Amino acid sequence: MPKPESFPIETIFVPTKQKKALRPETVAEIAESMLDIGQQTPISIRRDGDRLVLVEGLHRLEACKALGETTILGVLVPAELAQAKPLLAERPEVEAERLKMARLKQLRLEKEAAEAATAASKGAGASQATRTGPTKGVRDNAKASPVRMVKAKPKSLSDWITQQKGSGSRY
Repeated sequence: MPKPESFPIETIFVPTKQKKALRPETVAEIAESMLDIGQQTPISIRRDGDRLVLVEGLHRLEACKALGETTILGVLVPAELAQAKPLLAERPEVEAERLKMARLKQLRLEKEAAEAATAASKGAGASQATRTGPTKGVRDNAKASPVRMVKAKPKSLSDWITQQKGSGSRY
């Protein structure tokens, strides 16, 4: 592994994609830690022509900027290694957590489905028990006139006019 060197902060370019991941609370924690014990882990940077590009260590870089530092400890890595950086999802502990959360979600969905099926079967039995006798409601009477049926309240004047025209009423 290359030996950490001191690099001027103003010469390090931070890609826009990485800037979006910046969390100010993390920067504040790291800056506080740097005041107490200094920078323990160097950042990773790579050469891109004449400039230096940040590969890893955005929060450490921003913490040094916030503390007024002009230089930062960093390790110069080849571009091939910078591209081959392992993704977060490939780490075993992250993958284990993702699988655990997927299992918990599946169990929750199965439990909700079982509860819904139980409630539906209880509701169907209750509704059949209450409908044993003949009822004479507007919904049950197929010959009920359409004027007597309960209509949805129109949302606009245009809907109301259309409703009135449809029922044969004057508007």
